[in-house]
Amino acid sequence: MPPQGSLSIERMCQLAPVSRAGFYRSLQVSQPLEEAMAVRAEIQHIALAHRRRYGYRRITAELRRRGLSVNHKRVARLMREDNLLAVQPRAFVATTDAQHELEVYLNLASRLTLTGMNQLWVADITYIRLRAEFVYLAVILDGFSRKVVGWALDKTLATRLPLSALHQAIVDRHPPPGAVHHSDRGSQYTSEQFQRLMADHGVICSMSRSGNVWDNAAMESFFSSLKTERIARRIYRTRDEARADVFDYIERFYNTRRRHSTIGYLSPMEFEANVTVA
Repeated sequence: MPPQGSLSIERMCQLAPVSRAGFYRSLQVSQPLEEAMAVRAEIQHIALAHRRRYGYRRITAELRRRGLSVNHKRVARLMREDNLLAVQPRAFVATTDAQHELEVYLNLASRLTLTGMNQLWVADITYIRLRAEFVYLAVILDGFSRKVVGWALDKTLATRLPLSALHQAIVDRHPPPGAVHHSDRGSQYTSEQFQRLMADHGVICSMSRSGNVWDNAAMESFFSSLKTERIARRIYRTRDEARADVFDYIERFYNTRRRHSTIGYLSPMEFEANVTVA
């Protein structure tokens, strides 16, 4: 389980020493709500780590391997409630029709040599655990400057989550025709609404194929920093509290003050200002 405090459950069990299975059994008896949240947190972690390509049976097997005594019916119900059911792959279609699906599946990001802002945006989604529920964070980074150009937080993984992040990025950045938006093939990104918004603003869709997730190191690095530097140090009670703290991290720290080795140890905003002046 990813840590939400100073120590993960796995590490605490090692220090005790207590088996993870024994911990979850005792938690189920003494604190059923906490046990349910712990199981859901493990499911969230596994499902998103595998880009929602693991079905409930595979996730059940992984949970049991981690010491949780759960049956597949419970896992399927929790995944359904959290909108985490596996994304069903769609057939790759090659056609000369102007509305074909070829662009949806082409990985354009791996072919780009970036020379400026708004040439490539990379996008992904993660989860944040609150006291009694989960919320989801969709983020869009500029691949050149590492600046967060769009983000949204919601209680659901539905299309409206990344759609809101994309809308913010378009309004704030006014991308030129031909800007590339790269993501995985999650149903949110392949939805008609999402594709239409990109097409309306001349943004080209790029997606990773299964088993070949493009070098999305920038997004992975951002989520790791967010969780290590901020989320792991907080216990959020409400969605509004989580949203306010994420806003503070992104807008008042990450974009404006956090230094990145990949951009000469400047903050994203400093880097962009230097590029603009040059």
